[in-house]
Amino acid sequence: MNKTQLVEAVAAQAGLTKVAAKAAVEATVDAITAALKKGEATQLIGFGTFSVAKRAARVGKNPRTGAQVKIAAKKVVKFKASSAIEL
Repeated sequence: MNKTQLVEAVAAQAGLTKVAAKAAVEATVDAITAALKKGEATQLIGFGTFSVAKRAARVGKNPRTGAQVKIAAKKVVKFKASSAIEL
């Protein structure tokens, strides 16, 4: 499912126009992004938790040449799905 399909699904389930649903989806994504940039986790009960993790610097390997490459430390977004989600 891409963003357009998500907007259509939200509009259909919530009885909103596509314009209103798009605004709601974008506001949700913006709020989660802003919290992550501050280093805060965002927990959506019944869905999952978005959090920020630090990935340490490490040495990788170029698969084409086999040469060692230094990979810098960075922050990454992690998502842990809720146990309430059943597939």
